[in-house]
Parts: sequence; structure tokens; C-alpha cells
Amino acid sequence: MSTLHLVRHGETTSNVLQRLDTALPGAGLTDFGARQAARYALERADAGAPILISSEARRAQQTAELIGSVWGVTNEVRDGLFEVQVGDLEDQTSEDAHKVFGATVRSWFSGDTATRIPGGESLDDVYARYLPVIDAIAEEYLSGPDSREVHLVSHGAAIRLIAAHLVGMPAEFALAHHLKNTGSIELTRTPDGWTCERWGQELPPFHTDDEPELAPDPMG
Repeated sequence: MSTLHLVRHGETTSNVLQRLDTALPGAGLTDFGARQAARYALERADAGAPILISSEARRAQQTAELIGSVWGVTNEVRDGLFEVQVGDLEDQTSEDAHKVFGATVRSWFSGDTATRIPGGESLDDVYARYLPVIDAIAEEYLSGPDSREVHLVSHGAAIRLIAAHLVGMPAEFALAHHLKNTGSIELTRTPDGWTCERWGQELPPFHTDDEPELAPDPMG
């Protein structure tokens, strides 16, 4: 059974500055972010010949290209996989902006998917552009006797929201467990739907009473 690895990009200057950076093309990787990408690939040197896909954001493409350079695999850029668009909060670093973003994400996990970030997206908007791409990737690469491992480099908030939706992850768990740069969520698909095999450092069974992780980077 092949796995879909939803991988957060490497560290960027915006992550370091805690800047809400979602508009395309976005910031590039720091030197440390580039090393994170290389380490992700080196730690999975036995990956074989996986499929490598990224969002069109600069940081995601750079991360995937560095991974691909280690594996000898070409990155495929697909539309619709970019980060949740924060609209009027773009490029802000203030505590107030982070609170608005965080409160909106919490409302989404609680089921209020139509709530919109001021000038930005609702969760319904994110689902509408992101989920069809996941469906297409699953049909193309994760089905049948020729299925392949897929490593999809995308963005922290979007990955957690999409993964939680696909597997029905309790909101308490998804909110408490952020993704570090180059952290990943691993999903497999069966005829009965999607299953989560790993969420960051957590393995099933997943516990909803864990203490929330310290996540100063709002996009994690």
C-alpha cells in the first residue's frame, strides 16, 4: 500500500520573523531551511523512485527540488496546493494578527468552515481548490498495482486542515499537534477511505488529551 506524505516546506525568513506569509510566490528558504530539505531526503535514502510534487510557492518548490536532487527525482508543481490565504493579515507579525488567524483556524476545526479570514479565504475555499488535487494524485499514483509513494511538499496550516478532513481527525488533536518545518503527515488510502499512519512525530492511536505543542510560528 503506497503512502501520501504531506510535507511542510523548510524554514523561511518569514517563519523566523513569525510573519503571515501566504501570497504567492512568498519567501524563499533560509540556509537552515535548505539543510532541512536535504536532511529530509537523506533520512529517507531508501525511498526508491517516489513521486515528488509541490505547491507553486517558492519555498515549497525549493524544498522539493532539494529533496529531488538527493533522490534523483524531478519535482512536479501543481496548482491549488498553496497555503491558506490570509488576505488583510498578509505580511503582518503582530500578536493581534496572529490571534485573528488562530481564532479563525480554531473555528474551522470546530466546523464553521464558511468563516472567512478578513480579505482572505474560508476553509470551504481551501477545500474547493486543494481536495480535487489530492483526489487526482490518489487516482494517478496511489491506486492499482503500479502505485507509488508520493511526497507532496506544501504548507503547515493547509496540510493539517486537509489531513484532518480526510481522516476525520478530532479537532482537539489537529489543533494541538503542529508541524515543524519539513515535518510530515503520512496517509494511506483504501477502498474505505483515508487512514493516518503518522502525524508529525505521533503514531496511532492518536490521543486527543495531549498538551498543545509550543508553536510560535503561526503557520505551522
